[in-house]
Amino acid sequence: MSDIPTSRPKAVVLLSGGLDSMVTTALAKEAGFSVLALTVNYNQRHLVELASARRIAAALEVERHVVLPIDLRAFGGSSLTDDIDVPKDGEGLDAGDDIGIPSTYVPARNTIFLSLALGWAEATEARALFLGINALDYSGYPDCRPAFVEAFEHLATVATKAGVEGDRFKVHAPLLAMTKADIVREAVRLGLDAGMSWSCYDPQGGEHCGLCDSCRLRHRGFVEAALPDPTRYATLPAVVR
Repeated sequence: MSDIPTSRPKAVVLLSGGLDSMVTTALAKEAGFSVLALTVNYNQRHLVELASARRIAAALEVERHVVLPIDLRAFGGSSLTDDIDVPKDGEGLDAGDDIGIPSTYVPARNTIFLSLALGWAEATEARALFLGINALDYSGYPDCRPAFVEAFEHLATVATKAGVEGDRFKVHAPLLAMTKADIVREAVRLGLDAGMSWSCYDPQGGEHCGLCDSCRLRHRGFVEAALPDPTRYATLPAVVR
């Protein structure tokens, strides 16, 4: 009797179009999941990242890619969704910096995004959720920490039909304890073209601005990994340590 092939388990992966989410998507595939990629168009300042998400989804041959519109500009409260200047002074580049949460924090963004991913996961019988948050090289966001991942996983258990019936969800954050240099090296190991991804919060003429925290963190990762940065910057970022 010949073996009957079994289908791969499904995972919903939050794919923003950034370097971290690209690596996370590739890691989900490497782990054997059939990937359902969710990109949220929240009317962010850097809408150009949506094109990157589409390129990445196509290159990684995900099972399905959904770009879901939800206009968080209606709420505002962030320099990414409101008429507030994106900071360019390099503050808030490390979790240890005691400067408070920067204006680029979008209120409850990862909670909102993971809730959408959870809804799609339950509808498609996927029980794995992946997101590319990082607790080491980030800008002090509260929803990029281990406690957030643990709390949301518990929420998924008590807030869904699948969860209360014992079919639990697992939230995977494979980059959580990596530095940006580690993530750059992982992209190389996975054979990814980092130039497909987009990180900048404040695009300048089709190029990364080079001055926002996200640009500085991205460039620092390549420098510390001793690898060439394929990003086109309007202004070459200073390497902040």
